[in-house]
Amino acid sequence: MSEKNFSIIGSYKTKNTVEKVAGIIFTACAFFAVLAVFSISLYMIISGTPAIFEVGLKEIVFGTVWKPNASDPSYGILYVILTSIVGTASAIVIGVPIGVMTAVFLAETAPKPLANIVKPAVELLAGIPSVIYGLLGILVLNPIMYKLELLVFKDSTTHQFTGGSNLISAVLVLAIMILPTVINISESAIKAVPAHYKSASLALGATQIQTIFKVILPAAKSGIVTAVVLGVGRAIGEAMAISLVAGNASNVPFPFNSVRFLTTAVVSEMSYAADTHKRVLFTIGLILFVFIMVINFVLNKVMKGGKKDA
Repeated sequence: MSEKNFSIIGSYKTKNTVEKVAGIIFTACAFFAVLAVFSISLYMIISGTPAIFEVGLKEIVFGTVWKPNASDPSYGILYVILTSIVGTASAIVIGVPIGVMTAVFLAETAPKPLANIVKPAVELLAGIPSVIYGLLGILVLNPIMYKLELLVFKDSTTHQFTGGSNLISAVLVLAIMILPTVINISESAIKAVPAHYKSASLALGATQIQTIFKVILPAAKSGIVTAVVLGVGRAIGEAMAISLVAGNASNVPFPFNSVRFLTTAVVSEMSYAADTHKRVLFTIGLILFVFIMVINFVLNKVMKGGKKDA
């Protein structure tokens, strides 16, 4: 048979059929994607709202005592919410500048032999399971933090020592875990900037550093913002690693306190929770879900703003 017989550009009827089939497939994929989001949202609302009516939203969100198995149970998660906010924000403050600068290095300034070493290392970092980060945190990071804790509070009579399982350890682990996401997406965004932007800047007398910070990074802003938001999603949704290094106690999120994040609160207690306790854990999941929705909303606003400015 000739090659022409295998072409989809054979006749108007063939092209029309292919277009219709493709349209149906694309529509079905879009429908299932929307259905998945809608189903998850509906499930979280149905599962997370009963405890709000049973315990009270004010008691859950603004309460500071978490004792679900006491004779007079308390379900306050204010410290848990604050820990998630403070821990995620701190990890972003540490991880994003390192990640973006690494992406700039790989895309603009790194010699090719060195880039060929760093790039696979970053990709390998993305493939390491979360539990490995947690184990390395226990074996390496927590002992260092404990020595620092002993040094800082050596004369204290009130400090409760954590053995290094504290907020600082959790923040550092999260900062390392978001690096691959930030680096890979930021590098792709930087490389997508048209080459003539850089050429024009250099032709006008700007240095390479000026070109990077005044031309290339602003032009790649939308991609970098996407990298940051995905990094936030990775950080705020992580459970296994931080459950191993953070101490898993509901405390004020001070640097040397053992703390608990929203994700670890659900993971650590869901297996044995029952009745109201279990329903409150679903409410915690709903609050976490709302956080992620807010982050996505902010992303859309920022990206739309960037397009208007362009």
